[in-house]
Amino acid sequence: MAEARVNPVIPRGSTAARPFDVVVGPENAGWTHSGLRVVQLPVGGRVKFGTGADEVLVLPLAGGCDVACDDERLTLTGRRSVFSRVTDFAYLPRDAVVTLRAPNGGRFALPAARARRRLPFRYGPAEEVPVELRGAGSASRQVNNFCTPESFDADALIAVEVLTPGGNWSSYPPHKHDEPGPDESRLEEIYYFEVAPSPSGRPGCGYQRVYGHPDRPIDVCAEVHSGDVVLIPYGWHGPSMAAPGYDLYYLNVMAGPGERRWLIRDDPAHGWVRDTWAAQKVDPRLPLTSDRERRRL
Repeated sequence: MAEARVNPVIPRGSTAARPFDVVVGPENAGWTHSGLRVVQLPVGGRVKFGTGADEVLVLPLAGGCDVACDDERLTLTGRRSVFSRVTDFAYLPRDAVVTLRAPNGGRFALPAARARRRLPFRYGPAEEVPVELRGAGSASRQVNNFCTPESFDADALIAVEVLTPGGNWSSYPPHKHDEPGPDESRLEEIYYFEVAPSPSGRPGCGYQRVYGHPDRPIDVCAEVHSGDVVLIPYGWHGPSMAAPGYDLYYLNVMAGPGERRWLIRDDPAHGWVRDTWAAQKVDPRLPLTSDRERRRL
């Protein structure tokens, strides 16, 4: 692959296909494994869809829902916003027919990956999501490892949530995962962003950097807003920058052709930054969320 075949920056609504506000997958991303849909449901609203060749998660971004998968059902408590709580979630197998119903309305992300195995439909409790505080100082961030190889069984899908306090950088040092090997995985990655509003309710913004190799160019330094998506088909990515005063959230969705592993390689020019963290404290604003609901937003 010489260069990215699609624009890696996808503004909110630009890939909408009713009823979904975001539709990204092998059919329109120029790759073969990772996908994401986001749907907003009104009070009492519902959506029905098939998973096809993908394993899929139901991840509440705002609100809760009832999930019916073939002949089984479960209920997700959800949360008021991505900045208020670590949420519960549901795993959907490939080749299933699914209906989501939101009694009080809500917004739901559907991370997906092409799957070979058909695993069981099941519930992921918020209380069992490992919450990691990564980095230190102005590189401090929170990572909710709800669907990593170590925390949750899946065929190919890896997904995490990252919360970055206003003024901090995450996805830093810049890193990549585009070559298979003993210390690096080949993974396609989706970043889906939400930005906390100002105290008066005005929308905020963040920034995302992606850059490639001499033989595989990609060059992104983009302002991002709630609902925007950035694709990482290959190349170094980071930092993700939270503007001062505006906490930044992003959902990472990853999958690739090999074994389900999340191995990265730092850009050699910047990897030394990790060695400085031992002498710094983690940002005291972290964790921003836990499995208990916060009343800040």
